[in-house]
Amino acid sequence: MKSLILIVLILTGCNTQKRFELQGTLENGQGMTLYLDELEASKITTIDSLIVNNDGSFQSIHELTNPTFFLLRGSQDNFITLLIQPGEKVRVNANMDNLAESYTIKGSPDSKLIQEYNQHLQQNIEQLRELNQIYYDSLQSPNIQLIIADLDERSNRILEDQKEYTIEYITTNNHSLVSLLALYQQITPRNYVLDPMEDIGYFEMVDSILYALYPESGPVQALHAQVIELNQRIEANREMELLFGMGAVPPEIALPNPEGDTITLSSTRGNIVLLDFWAAWCNPCRVENPNLVKHYNKYHSKGFEIFQVSLDRERENWLGAIEIDGLEQWIHVSDLNSIVANLYHVQQIPTSFLLDREGKIIARDLRGEDLGEKLSDIFD
Repeated sequence: MKSLILIVLILTGCNTQKRFELQGTLENGQGMTLYLDELEASKITTIDSLIVNNDGSFQSIHELTNPTFFLLRGSQDNFITLLIQPGEKVRVNANMDNLAESYTIKGSPDSKLIQEYNQHLQQNIEQLRELNQIYYDSLQSPNIQLIIADLDERSNRILEDQKEYTIEYITTNNHSLVSLLALYQQITPRNYVLDPMEDIGYFEMVDSILYALYPESGPVQALHAQVIELNQRIEANREMELLFGMGAVPPEIALPNPEGDTITLSSTRGNIVLLDFWAAWCNPCRVENPNLVKHYNKYHSKGFEIFQVSLDRERENWLGAIEIDGLEQWIHVSDLNSIVANLYHVQQIPTSFLLDREGKIIARDLRGEDLGEKLSDIFD
C-alpha cells in the first residue's frame, strides 16, 4: 500500500554485515527497468536499477546489516513491499504489468506476511468500491434511503472484519516489524483501520515488545515516542473532561464589562446561562447573534442569561459589534487579551457552554435551533 512509504521503516540490530540476494522472473518485463528502493527514516532511496533480462530474470545483491523494508517497483504506482532480513535469499516471480496482484515470493517469511495482509486488505477495499458503485447506481431509486441503510450496514461489517483481522495479525506477529506496519494501515484515504487514541492498547503492546528487542531501531523509537505522546494526550483529555465535561463546574471568570465593572460568571448562578466565546471579527459568531437575541427575548424572563466573552483585541471593535448586532441586553465581558479563552482551551469560535442553575455544564456548542430545542426542553 502507498501508505507504507509514510512510516519509518529502518530496523537496527546485528552489527555484522551480511548479503541478501533478491532474484526472480518477471513476465512481460523483458528489457524493462526494475527499481529497488530502500525505505529510510525520512526518505526513499533507490539503491538499484536494473534492466530485466531477455528471459525475464533479474538479480540484485547488496550488503545488509539490519532487517529493512524495500519497494520493488516498475513505476511509482506499480510495486510490492518487502521486509528482508540479512542473509536471506529472496525469490520473486510476478507479472510486470501488475506486480502487487501477481507476485509470489519465497525465502522471506516477513515479506510473505506483508503479502498476506495486503491481500486481505485489498479484498475488503474492493468490496467497499462495489458498495460505492451500488450507491451511485441507485441515486435515482425511490428506495434510496433503504438502499443507503443497507449499504451502511454492509460497509460497517467490512470495516469491522478488517479491524478484527488487523488485531489478530498484530497479536500473532508482535515480535516482527510487520506488526508495526499494520498499526498504520488505511482502508480508505485518511481512514485508518486502527485509531491511535481508541486502540492505544495495541500500539502499547507492539511498543513494549519491539522497544525491548530493538531499542535503537528507528521505527521502534518513532512508535515509542508516539505512544508516550498518545498517553500524554489521553491524560490531558481526562483533565479536560474533569474541567469541562458534562456535570463539571467550569473555572471562574472575572472580567470587566464595557463600563469597567468586574463581572463574575458565578454571579449568574440561579439562571440557565449560555457562556459564549465570540469576537467581532468572527463571521460565524455574528451570524449566530440574531439567534441568541431571539432565544434571549423568549426565555430571559424565565431565567435564561447570556454571559458573552469577547476575544477582540480592540475595544472599539468589540463595542461596535455589540451595538450593531443589538446585544446590549445581556452580560458582556472581555480582557481584550484572550487569557480566559486559553484557560478554557478555546480552539475556535464560536465556542459555548450551557450551564444549569448550579453552574454545571449541561451542553456544549449548541447553536440555532439546537439551542432553541434545548432551552424549550428546560423552560417549556
